Amino acid sequence: MSIGWAAAFAVERILAARGRRAKLAEANDPGPTRRGFLAAARGAMFAAPATALGFGIIERGAIGLREHDIPVPGLPPDLHGLRIVQITDIHMSPFFSRRELDRAVAMANETRAHIALVTGDLITSRRDPLDDCLRGLKPLRADAGVFGCMGNHEKFTGLQDYTEQAGARQGLRFLRDASLMLPFGSSLLNLAGVDYQPMRGPYLPGAERMIVPGAYNVLLSHNPDVFDVAARQGYDLTISGHTHGGQVRVEILGADLNVARFFTPYVDGLYRQDRASIFVSRGLGTIGIPARLGAPPEVTLLRLCRT
Repeated sequence: MSIGWAAAFAVERILAARGRRAKLAEANDPGPTRRGFLAAARGAMFAAPATALGFGIIERGAIGLREHDIPVPGLPPDLHGLRIVQITDIHMSPFFSRRELDRAVAMANETRAHIALVTGDLITSRRDPLDDCLRGLKPLRADAGVFGCMGNHEKFTGLQDYTEQAGARQGLRFLRDASLMLPFGSSLLNLAGVDYQPMRGPYLPGAERMIVPGAYNVLLSHNPDVFDVAARQGYDLTISGHTHGGQVRVEILGADLNVARFFTPYVDGLYRQDRASIFVSRGLGTIGIPARLGAPPEVTLLRLCRT
C-alpha cells in the first residue's frame, strides 16, 4: 500500500470512529433538538474529507524553501557555512507539472548552494515524463556540481540505468554505490550515494568501504531507514527523502499521526545519533492521493555549522 493511499485509509478510519460515536449519542438522546444538532454534525463530518482534500490540493502546490542548520562538533573551518540544496520526490506526473518543477529549480538556484542534490523518485510510473523531468533539472546549479541517488520508483520501473545515463547528459551525476571527494579550501567532503535500499534491509551492504577517514562523510540514500546503519558505519550526515514528510498528517490529542511513522522513525526533518545526523526532506510531489496536508512541499537548504 502506498503512503498516500494508506494515509487516506487512516483518515477514513478516524472519521468512521467519529461516526459511530455520533450514532451512539443519538441513540441515548432521541429528542428533536438533539436530532437536529446531530444531523448538522453528521453533515459537517461527511463534508470534512472533501474540505480536507481541498486544503490538501491547495497545499500540494505551495512549494516553499525550508532552511535548516546542521550542527557538527569539530567541523573543519572550511566547511563551516557550507550550503547544500536538496530536491527530492518530484513524482512528475499529471499532478506535478514541469512549471512547478521549474519554480522549484529556480528557488534552489537562488540559494547559491555549494552542492545541489536530487535524491530520487523523479517519476512514479513508466508512463510519467522522465525525460521532461530531467530536462527540467538541467538548469539546477551549484558551485561543486549536481549529484543524486536513485529512489524506489526508479528501481520499481526498471529505469535506473536509463535515469543515470540521461541524467549525465543533463549534468546530473547519480552516485550508485559510488563516492567522490569534493575539496573546499583545505577541507574535504566525501559524498557517497547508494541505490534504493529496500525496507527491512540488510541496509548498506559494503557502503562502509566508501568512508574516507579525515573527511566529512555524507551519504545520499533515498530511504531514511538506513540511518542507524549509516551512523554505525561512520557517515557524519545522511540526506534522504522518500516519506513525503507523511504527506497527510493529522494531529489528534497532541499526537502527530501520519502513516510514514509506521514504516520508519525518520519521517521529517533532522535527527541525531551521537555525532551523526540525518535530514529527511518532505520533497515536492505526491503519491496515492494528489494532496498534502500538514506536510507542505519543499526545496531544502542545509547549512553545515561548526559547534
